[in-house]
This record gives sequence, C-alpha cells and structure tokens, in this order.
Amino acid sequence: MAMLLLKRLAKEHEDYIKQQVHVKNPYLDSMEEDILYHFSLSTKTHNLPEMFGDIKFVCVGGSANRMKAFAHFIHQELNVPGNPDDIQDICEGTDRYSMYKVGPVLSLSHGMGVPSISIMLHELIKLLHHAHCQDVVLFRLGTSGGVGLNPGTVVITEKAVDYSFRPQFEQVVLGKVITRSTELDEEVASELLQYASELESFPTVIGNTMCTHDFYEGQGRLDGALCSFSHEEKLEYLKKAYEAGVRNIEMESTVFAAMCRVCGLKAAVVCVALLNRFEGDQITSSHEVLVEYQQRPQILVAYFIKKRLGLIP
Repeated sequence: MAMLLLKRLAKEHEDYIKQQVHVKNPYLDSMEEDILYHFSLSTKTHNLPEMFGDIKFVCVGGSANRMKAFAHFIHQELNVPGNPDDIQDICEGTDRYSMYKVGPVLSLSHGMGVPSISIMLHELIKLLHHAHCQDVVLFRLGTSGGVGLNPGTVVITEKAVDYSFRPQFEQVVLGKVITRSTELDEEVASELLQYASELESFPTVIGNTMCTHDFYEGQGRLDGALCSFSHEEKLEYLKKAYEAGVRNIEMESTVFAAMCRVCGLKAAVVCVALLNRFEGDQITSSHEVLVEYQQRPQILVAYFIKKRLGLIP
C-alpha cells in the first residue's frame, strides 16, 4: 500500500511539473527583484500571482491596436462582466508593448520581427513563471503572405521554418550559434483545424510557415528599395518553398515556436494570408477587406478558447 501511494504521489508530482512554465535560467531564483522592463512590471512592485495567476491563454500579435481590439472581442465572446471600454493597458507605463487581461486570457502586442517578439517572449515567459501559471496555451495571431493560397485563407502552422525551409531557429549566444527546434504542438494544431471545419466561415489549412528577417528582400519582394534578383528567381524560390510545404511567410514564427518549445509551453501560430505571393508583392485589398481578414485568426482562436472553457459544446 505504501509503495502504491508513493507511486501515485510521484506521478502527481510529475504531472504538476509538466504543467509549469519552465524558465531555463538558473540565476532567476537568486535575484532579489526581477524587473520586466519592457512591460513596466516587477516582482517587487507588483503581485504577479494575484494579477496573472489565472491566465490560461495568451494571444500575441504584432499590432497594439489589433490586440486591443482582440481584448474587446474576447471580452464579448466570453461574456466577461463589465464594460470592455474599461479594459486598461497593463503596460501603459512603457511604449514598447501593450497588454490587456480579460478573464483567463492575456492579449498583448509584440511588434514586428524576431528581435521585437524575442524580447517580449523573454519577459512574458518570466511573467508566467513568477505568476505560477499552469496549463497555459500561447497563440500568435497574425497576417502573412500566402504561398499558393487565395487571400483570406487562414494558415495553422505545422512547423515554423527558416529561409532554407529547415524547422529550426538559430540564436547567437556569446558568439556561438545555438540551434533550437521549431516544431509546434500537434494536438493544438489539430484542434484548431477541427474547429475551423465546425465554423465553416473561411478557408483554413495546415502548412509550414517560413519566417524571414525582413519584409522585402528576405521575402523575395521586387518592390523594396533594394532588389538584386529577377522575377524568375523570385518565382523559383517561392516554388521551392511551396514544394517544401510552406504555405505562408511572416517574420516571427521561428523564435516564437522555439522559445515556447524550450520552456514547455503549448503554442500555435495562426495567420491569415493577405495575398498570394505568386501573384504579386503589394497588398492591394481595401481597408475593409483587410480588417475582415485580420479578424479571422481571432475568431478561430476565440472559438478554441470557448471550447476549452466549456462555453460551447
């Protein structure tokens, strides 16, 4: 009996450890204070467990205005008491990022590109750690260039890949290159695809997402201030990307996937394609159409959240 009890306690402890946010820094626990500078938060000046301990879903996106709009949208979808106009920007003490809390959902901006989202992720993951959050799922909601897809198609990322279509992210640390896997959680991706079929509101696919270092040359655009390749070379590269399973291109997915994976966080990338890159480089849809496109990942992820919370059967 004693042995069975010990095994049960060991399993419960193992399950508990698996639910935690695993920061990979041995120096954090010895710090008297951890200042999350770009969030204007601190472990000494703020009660992070009280403020954020109930967070179960974190939704991040490039634009501050878009994530504020998502906070208002999820407030309505979850029937949270109060006026959504009263939701405050938790990061109002800084102009780097914006953060809004709506019940168990955290909505925050990350800016554009790997450096900006990387800084945000370091402080977000530490925040979740200090707040003792458990069973958190992260989503990146964004826009992208489609590869062989019609505008308005939503892409759920299977693997985030680099410019050579490899599922990895390279981080330079002290002059040395560290390579990390960018595979995302298969279960979350499958759930999202299932819920997209239930919604039947817009075309949705699963595919690889290529992450680049910039919007113009790195994505093979012919309309930047610099261009050293031909139209034919661009199409040849996009064809290779498509054959490698790439269905869209953006600028944040590899570091997002890599950091979440290392820290034991389930995560997904859900982006809408604003154009088909085989057909052009410039985004020509009207403002009204683009706004509707940008709402599509939000609608899908909100449905996922409501399903997980048991608000819909």
